[in-house]
Order: sequence, then C-alpha cells, then structure tokens
Amino acid sequence: MADRREEILDAAVALADEHGLDAVSMRAVAQRVGVTPMALYPHIGGKSGLRDAMVGRLLAGLPPAGEPTGGARYLRDFAHATRKLVLGHPWAATLLFDRSAVTAEAVGAVDRIYQALLALGVPPAEIARLERLVSTFVIGFAVSETGGRFQAHNPRGRRDEASGQALPGHEAIAGTLETEVDWDAEFEADLDDLEAMIQAVVARAAGAPGTLDEPNDAYP
Repeated sequence: MADRREEILDAAVALADEHGLDAVSMRAVAQRVGVTPMALYPHIGGKSGLRDAMVGRLLAGLPPAGEPTGGARYLRDFAHATRKLVLGHPWAATLLFDRSAVTAEAVGAVDRIYQALLALGVPPAEIARLERLVSTFVIGFAVSETGGRFQAHNPRGRRDEASGQALPGHEAIAGTLETEVDWDAEFEADLDDLEAMIQAVVARAAGAPGTLDEPNDAYP
C-alpha cells in the first residue's frame, strides 16, 4: 500500500516537473502508473488529496528538527532549502500558497519553524505571525525568480508612459537600477533583515534593547 502511494506521488511530481501543475490529473497520473483512475483513490483520495500529498512529498525533504546550531541557523537553513525546492519545482509555489498545512510533513515543517522561533526567545503570541512572514517571504522570493518578476536589470522606464513625466522615485535611484542584481546576495541580505526584525521582536518583548544568543557573524 505504501509503495503504491509512493509510486503515485513520484508520477505526479514527475508530471508537474515535465508539463506543469495543470497536467497533473487523476487520469494522467493513473496512466503513468499503469492503473485506472479509480485505483488511485484508496491511496491518495481525490485530486485535492493528491495535491496535499504532493506538498507533503516536497516538504519532507526540508531540514529536520533538532539542528545542533539552534534556532537562527535552522531558520536560515530552512530558507535556503525552501528556495532551492521552489527553484527546482516552480509549480510547487502554487500549492504552497494555495493549500493549508494538513499533511504530516507540512504540519511538521511549520512546527520546526515554531520551535526555532521559540528557541530564539520569540513570545508565543508572535510565533505564528512570524512563521507566516518568513515562509511567505522565502516562497515569494523564489517565485519571483522563477516567474520572471525579478530581472537582472530593472525593466521599467523612468517616465510615465501616458504623460511623459519623469517618475521621481525612479529618477532618484536611477543609478542603482542599472546595476546587475546578484539574487543570491540579495536573498542573504533579506535574511539578515528578517533576522534583525526577529531580534527586535524579542527585544521589544523583553522591554529593552537586546540581541540573540546567535550573532549575525556566526554565518559565513
């Protein structure tokens, strides 16, 4: 039973990688596995269950709990692994944004982020909010890379197309818009900013400025 479920998920992920998420139907998956569509239901339920299981399959490969270097290091490892996941399977972002964490793997991934934030001293009332912020940023960044929203140079003109008037914001930073962007470096800088924000939440909860046990210079 478990082997057949894994075979079904292998087929579904392969179809999505080859032809996109829209190509993943019960009929298409069944044809690739060599069974009838009805034979899939005992293993994964309907199409909704299949998509939940596909999310679970991908999230199962993210870093496990119990990383010895602690909360901040774990969050960074999680961010890098999630970005790599979405870059390798661009269709996955649709499911990650579209579906709640219902499978054991998905719930476990969220729980590990909760644990990391708790280890950093984040107040319980702020944990779920910060998990949503971190996850949304990481997935959104990778989606923007794969979907074409991010480009090496800013493609927008610095004048309003209708009026011909200069766009003051664009004009003010015109020199920087011509600089080629290193997306890896930008991702690291964004993670630094997220970490600083988490530090600020911890310090605010303590009622005074403070730092975490793991300084930024612990990262290469």
